[in-house]
Amino acid sequence: MKIIRNAEQPSAAGPAESFTGRVRIDGRFTADAPARVGAAIVTFEPGARTAWHAHPAGQLLFILSGLGVVRREGGPKEAVAAGDTVWFAPGETHWHGASADKAMSHVAIAESIEGRSTDWSEHVSAAEYEA
Repeated sequence: MKIIRNAEQPSAAGPAESFTGRVRIDGRFTADAPARVGAAIVTFEPGARTAWHAHPAGQLLFILSGLGVVRREGGPKEAVAAGDTVWFAPGETHWHGASADKAMSHVAIAESIEGRSTDWSEHVSAAEYEA
């Protein structure tokens, strides 16, 4: 058993290479091998969002609070709220973040394959976000 104390993990800003707007990442967790799972609580201020990205083993989001938006490549932007769960299939290019006027927090869970859990791409443009 391993307990990771909240007090031992300071909040971190979402890196500008991967996010637009103010994003806070808390509770980061990566399991020791042979396990491959990792997780974090991510909070997006209104209008903040990820860049386009995909996960080689897929990604599960559990929306904790607020109002968010998710979009997969080629699909419409969809609203998500507290209690909703979103699954992105392995390799499915997508983005997610807060709505324009309300913050959103989610738990993000993804497994790594060959040490890689996320493949980042270009930032989501304002036009893509507003569409």
